[in-house]
Amino acid sequence: MSGIIDTHTHLESFARKGRLEEALSAAAEAGLSRLVTVGTDTDDWTLYAEMAETHSQVDYTVGIHPCSVDAGWEKSIPQIEPFWGRELKPVALGEIGLDRFHLPKDEAAAKTVFAAQVAAFEAQLEIARRLDCPVVIHSRGAFAESVEVIDRSGVDWTKVVFHCFSEGPGEMKQLLDRGGFGSFTGIITFKNAEAVRDAAKLQGLDRLMIETDAPYLAPMPHRGKPNEPAFLAHTAAYCAELFGVTGEELAEKTSTVAKAFYGLA
Repeated sequence: MSGIIDTHTHLESFARKGRLEEALSAAAEAGLSRLVTVGTDTDDWTLYAEMAETHSQVDYTVGIHPCSVDAGWEKSIPQIEPFWGRELKPVALGEIGLDRFHLPKDEAAAKTVFAAQVAAFEAQLEIARRLDCPVVIHSRGAFAESVEVIDRSGVDWTKVVFHCFSEGPGEMKQLLDRGGFGSFTGIITFKNAEAVRDAAKLQGLDRLMIETDAPYLAPMPHRGKPNEPAFLAHTAAYCAELFGVTGEELAEKTSTVAKAFYGLA
């Protein structure tokens, strides 16, 4: 299987540990032709921009992850748009969104933090609407609220992908009705993820994108271990079987979708 695109990975951890070249080499050997490394806060944006400039197989995004929304988040927002003035622009704005899973246990504190997440989400969606660029959504425990905020924003839903889609077919139908996408991690290979597989099948092979979210969420047979971009080959092979196609067909289909969504040359 060759030509697979990892539509969502975090190469910062590999770079900081001096393992970037090793990880990229292993990914190439596993059949990956391209990787989208996804920004989460100001401290990885320039790293990723420079990484993309020196590695032709790497594309990058810029955005503030909901778990990176802190007391001074407003100061980071004006730093986003200038990246679109670079010669090598980001391929999307993200990952942005809402996360209830990591909220403080204290109810009042949780309410304050979530309100800040919503405000940061709205501010970044406004930039995405203005730039008319693809948007990568992080939604954990907050699917309905995320959809509501995007609906309000006026962002073109055909440019929206919910990464690491871990909901069921009901939620997938809401995305499909709006023109949005779901992208699937190694979770789809987990034994207890029947609803996720049903959602993927509802979306269909012609709209499928796959990702590692490395270093998180390693697919079977590596579940529980640090994830690697190379492990996308396992997810791809599993999805090929799920959709009843060859590995090469799966790679071609998912790469075509990814290239169209992110505007990859």
